[in-house]
Amino acid sequence: MGNSSESSDARRSENNSSESFLNQFGPLLILTSIFFLNFVSRITLAPLTPNIEIDLNLSHTDAGSLFFLISLGYFISLTGSGFISYRLNHKRTILLSNTALGFALIGTAFCVGTWTIRLGLFIVGIAAGLYLPSGMAMLTSLIPARRWGKAIAIHELAPNLGFVAAPLVSEAVMVWFSWRAVFLLFGCVTLIMSPVFYYYSRGGEFRGEAPNFVSFRQLFGNLSFWVMMLLFSLGIISTLGIYTMLPLYLVTEHSIDRNVANTLIALSRISGVIMAFVGGWATDRFGPKQTLKIVLLLTGLVTLFLSMASSSYIVYIVFLQALVAVCFFPAGFAALSLIVPVELRNIAISFTLPMAFLIGGGLSPVFIGIIGDISSFAIGIAICGGLITAGAILAGRLKFHDQEN
Repeated sequence: MGNSSESSDARRSENNSSESFLNQFGPLLILTSIFFLNFVSRITLAPLTPNIEIDLNLSHTDAGSLFFLISLGYFISLTGSGFISYRLNHKRTILLSNTALGFALIGTAFCVGTWTIRLGLFIVGIAAGLYLPSGMAMLTSLIPARRWGKAIAIHELAPNLGFVAAPLVSEAVMVWFSWRAVFLLFGCVTLIMSPVFYYYSRGGEFRGEAPNFVSFRQLFGNLSFWVMMLLFSLGIISTLGIYTMLPLYLVTEHSIDRNVANTLIALSRISGVIMAFVGGWATDRFGPKQTLKIVLLLTGLVTLFLSMASSSYIVYIVFLQALVAVCFFPAGFAALSLIVPVELRNIAISFTLPMAFLIGGGLSPVFIGIIGDISSFAIGIAICGGLITAGAILAGRLKFHDQEN
């Protein structure tokens, strides 16, 4: 009888959890849409880079520095996002981020000259950086913890669809207009989404935890915090860092036409939509630590293959690299949420991700561009692949908050 009662309670708990997840699917979808626009705004520069290099007479290093400026702005606002969400609450912080981003994109579309577009992209990064800590805090407050893997996988549809949409939309727009029209289009759509989010989203009506001495001590004294910072840097290198310089790599060193290269990159990212759910399932099934070790090992090895592949096989490796790299984030965000108590989650994100994005999305494109000017893009990509592979060892050092009690 005792076993039957326990089984019955477990089934009721599972049903309640499933119903709760389904009830929050609409708000989760709106949140994912905001994240999609936030992400696309930061990566749409990648498919435009070959044209911008010609139009503004930039070197590969200069082109890489544009991504660094976006990441620097992102770093600054992401670091300070806890102060904003403490004053405004999470929902209003997301609204502020999205609205400011729309205006920043429109402003960038009208920038003339190298220095003005650098300023515009820097402001784009600042506006975008406020979203993620509040977005994740909103998500994890809406969804039961046992469903986080699936919920984060849905949320991660945003960057995966962004990787697909950015080059396809860019190529479609540039058939008739210049690359500036792409920024204008995404800016207008982003502004339209602000009132939709404000009136139809749910939750987030609570303040974030502002950084203070106690939170600093808890985070900086936690080894897992530093490990997650390094792992997210590697995860972002494997996706965003490689993605940003891939069009130049394919065009310059494999003599692939720009239109074909951007289309190839977009198609390769379609698998990420499905693989995000695979990553979420693996996180729920095997746990975030084990999933991270496997994903980083496979991603690092395939990134090494990407640097060594001949033009005959490069297409297959581009698809394979995108297939495995995207599985990092459901496990990564779940692990990041588990290394600290619930009240410190937004602070953990706001301190972990800025440096990770600065390294993975800013410094790594500059590094690959410098190596590309000195020797070849392939060498820079190979070094990144080796570092990602080493991340599998680091993942074994993670310790979650509930394991400390």
